[in-house]
Amino acid sequence: MNVSMEKIDNVSARLIVSVVENDYQEKVTKEIKQIGRTHTIPGFRKGHVPFGELNRRFGKQIASDVINQEVYEAVSNYIRDNKLGILGEPLPVEVQELDLKNQKDYTFQYEIGLAPEININLDKNTHIPFYPIEISQEMIDEQDKNFRERFGSQVPGEEVDAKALVKGSIMELNEDGSIKEGEDAIQVTSGIIAPMYFKSKEESDKFIGKKVGDKVVFNPYNTCEGNAAELASMLQVDKDKADNIKGNFEFSIAEIIVVKPADLNQEYFDGLFGKDKVTSEEAYYAEIKKMISSQISGNSDMLFRIQTEKQLVEQYGNVELPETFLKKWLVARNDGFTAETIDAEFEKMIPSLKWQLIKERIAAAAEIKIEEADVMAHAKALAANQFAQYGMTNMDDDTLTDYAKRILADKNYRPRIIEEVGDIKLFDAIKEKVTLDVKEISLEEFKEIASKA
Repeated sequence: MNVSMEKIDNVSARLIVSVVENDYQEKVTKEIKQIGRTHTIPGFRKGHVPFGELNRRFGKQIASDVINQEVYEAVSNYIRDNKLGILGEPLPVEVQELDLKNQKDYTFQYEIGLAPEININLDKNTHIPFYPIEISQEMIDEQDKNFRERFGSQVPGEEVDAKALVKGSIMELNEDGSIKEGEDAIQVTSGIIAPMYFKSKEESDKFIGKKVGDKVVFNPYNTCEGNAAELASMLQVDKDKADNIKGNFEFSIAEIIVVKPADLNQEYFDGLFGKDKVTSEEAYYAEIKKMISSQISGNSDMLFRIQTEKQLVEQYGNVELPETFLKKWLVARNDGFTAETIDAEFEKMIPSLKWQLIKERIAAAAEIKIEEADVMAHAKALAANQFAQYGMTNMDDDTLTDYAKRILADKNYRPRIIEEVGDIKLFDAIKEKVTLDVKEISLEEFKEIASKA
């Protein structure tokens, strides 16, 4: 089998595959005989079907399959052996109907799009900004407050605050504001509500600052936007009845439960970070600062990636692409594209396509490789971050490893993890090669720069 290439222009070419009978006949004969040995053909004993009969029944389809496979492998091998950088996949110039009865030799042609040459020179003369976010005292105080409330205890309170639970009686009101009486009246003697979870701020604000013995007129329907299940739970009625409850109620406060923040003691430190990992207030606040830095450093990295991509595409993206071929390939491979819509869609793809080419060149020059250990480490880091969001900052390695294995077992999620690891290694390599113009900025300044980027 002979494969040759004809250049159409700088970025597109045609592969020509010449096939003669000797290239495929032996495999066709072998496949036909295999069918005779393994298949039961009506009217014949298994394994005793004449070759001529098998060839009459199956020869054309088998020959077609074998030729297609041989041609596909020949094209793939040619691209690999000649180290052709291609975009998309080879497209047949025309689909041929094989006439094996009258024709034994064939010629197939495939269009290919060639990746343009891009010479990238990253060194210390290349400057890219990098913006770490300053960890303010306000951020530390807010995190401290959240942690201490999460590990705090519920105690009786004097007045309702933003996170209080309120206990008391809930009485249905008439339209004139009087308490409704009678058998159909809804009267809850031991009710409990959590204004912090109300969907209406207007309703939750009615309770803020109130004390034991105070009465509050509120609308349960508005607190949950009419959710029948929530109304039924609050008013202790059947869900069917809750659908029709839209009036006001009076809440008479009997008890207020507030959260008492945890004290800064060893028991609290151990619960948050693990036994004896933090033993003083100074170390506690330092650990919180470190935790916040770890959580928000990803924002700086993300902005760095965006600005790096933009800068390198502007610097190295002035290349010729096989646009005609790529448009044809996209239409052939995607049901959502048509010849009428592809021009507008392709324009949107050009920056990301150029960036992909630049990424590949940088990765190849830096000899970036993704090992299974890298993938597992990243999955464990994701698991640790997920646990930390719920205040579980001291998970042991076995638990993180088990959780990471479950993440990687997801066939849809695993490729994303691998891609993330590749990007991390890529941008780490870029950081090593270029000069980073590092400037620590406030969170507000960072948001302004990021929104423009």
